[in-house]
Amino acid sequence: MLFSILGFASLLPLTTAILPSPLNPQHIFSNPTSPHDSTFRIPTSYESAVLARRILHLTPHSTLSTIFPSPEHASEQRPSGLGGMPIGLMDYIADCEDSGNPTILAINIATSFKNVAAGSNISLSLQWVPPHLPDKRIQSEGPRTAYSAANLPRFSLLGYLEKIDEAKGAELKECFLDTHPDSKYWLPGNRIHTSEWVRLVVQDVYWVGGFGDRAYIGWIDAEEWRNVTRKEWEDVRLPGEHKGWKEWAVQERDWEL
Repeated sequence: MLFSILGFASLLPLTTAILPSPLNPQHIFSNPTSPHDSTFRIPTSYESAVLARRILHLTPHSTLSTIFPSPEHASEQRPSGLGGMPIGLMDYIADCEDSGNPTILAINIATSFKNVAAGSNISLSLQWVPPHLPDKRIQSEGPRTAYSAANLPRFSLLGYLEKIDEAKGAELKECFLDTHPDSKYWLPGNRIHTSEWVRLVVQDVYWVGGFGDRAYIGWIDAEEWRNVTRKEWEDVRLPGEHKGWKEWAVQERDWEL
C-alpha cells in the first residue's frame, strides 16, 4: 500500500503493481523474513525516512511517552506503585528547524516534562492520518471503519529534550503559532504556567510503514533521518493526501506530482 501514491520519482524508478485480490492473509498480518517472501519490493530504510520526515512536517500532534519516577523523586501526590510505569500523553509539536528534531513548547507543570525533569527517558510517537477517505477499501467482516490504520505508517522518535535558547525560541515562535494558533496563551512569559521552548533531539527512529509484505518495518539510522532534504520529503506523497486513493494498490501512482 505504502508506495501506491508516493511518487518517489526523485529517489528511484517504481514499477507498477496492483495487489492481487484476495490477498493471502499471511502476507497481510506478518512481516516476511526476507524480500524474496514478498510479491512487492519493500522500500528501503532511507525511503521510509523520507516518508517519516513528511509525516513529521504534516502532523501537528504526537504522543510523548515517559516514565514515572520512583516515589522519592516524585514532585507531587500520586497513586502508589507508579514508579517505573510508562505513560503516553498527547502534545503539540511543529517541524520548525528543518533538522528532523521536533519543536515542542514545554509546559513545565505537565506530566511528561515533570517526568523528564526527574530523569525519565522520552520518546515521541506519530501516526499518519489521511485527510481523505479511500475510494476503494480493503474488504473486512464486521463494522466498516474509515480506513485500515494498520496499513498506514507510524513511527517513534527516541531521544532527549534540549532547551532552546531565548533568541532561537523567538525565531521559532511564528512557525509554532502557524501550526498551533491557540498556543499563544501559554508561550514563554505567560501569566498562567511556566513554559519554555525545547527540541526533541532524535537519536533513534523505529518505523512501521504498514503491512510487512509491502512496507519497511524496523529501525531507521539517525544519520539517514537527519540527511533527508526538504526537497525529498516535499516531492513524495502519502496515502490519502489527495482524493481517489486505493487501499489495495501497492505501487500504483494514482496521480502525478
